[in-house]
Amino acid sequence: METLGLIAGSGRFPVLVAQEARRAGLAVVALGLEGVTDVPALEAVVGRVPLYKLGQLEKPLAAFKAAGVSKAVMAGKVQHVSLFGGVLPDLRSARLLARLRDKRTDTILKAVADEFAKEGIELLSSVGYLGHLLVGRGVQTARKPSGGELADARLGWRAAKALAAVDVGQTVVCGDGAVVSLEGMEGTDACVRRSGELARSQGRRSPLTVVKVAKPKQDPRFDIPVLGLDSLAVFAEAGVTSLALEADSTLIFDKPEFLKRADAQGLAIAGYPAEGPQ
Repeated sequence: METLGLIAGSGRFPVLVAQEARRAGLAVVALGLEGVTDVPALEAVVGRVPLYKLGQLEKPLAAFKAAGVSKAVMAGKVQHVSLFGGVLPDLRSARLLARLRDKRTDTILKAVADEFAKEGIELLSSVGYLGHLLVGRGVQTARKPSGGELADARLGWRAAKALAAVDVGQTVVCGDGAVVSLEGMEGTDACVRRSGELARSQGRRSPLTVVKVAKPKQDPRFDIPVLGLDSLAVFAEAGVTSLALEADSTLIFDKPEFLKRADAQGLAIAGYPAEGPQ
């Protein structure tokens, strides 16, 4: 039986990858990150999940090699702010970081992928087992975006693509023809909450449109745009009425239930090609 290695970040992403890999007949060896991975949920699928500190490379690589892993997947979020605390690099990681031209997420992860390749371990696309959860093109919900929401989606799309191109964030929130907020290291939900707070601070409760895109040269091995059920409550609280998502590049976890609840909230969700709404 072929064995898939799984480097598990936070949330449901690694759990879903593990479930689908097991359904495909693979054995799964999962490694977690201290304070990040949902260990109980993942262990319910794959058994014991040893934990490593963020920044360790040598021991996880040795664990995969000992288990006969030649292909692995990175799945689950590691908040960008974690890079500013809680990192305990081993000697191999310290050497890797010292030779990087910058400390952007993509730069670090691509360097990590190269280290895995040196050990004969190929990092695969993180969506390889979850294609059924990708956003398709066109309207995904019962309600179509209104004219105003579509105009905000066009505006936000240009801003989001510019933001993603410099590896800062992939989400922009717009309302009433203006960009309300841009995602930084805090993540999508925190960006949306901030947008709602900004709107309320001005005494406004105008509809907000969330735009979420892939990077212009998105590496499918890591940092894929994702949405989950927890975000729906955040959208409702902030006054979000519409989502514009990049089709074929954005994952929606628990997709059927997500869209069912989105309909109940009156959300309009549409998937667009890389060039955005026309």
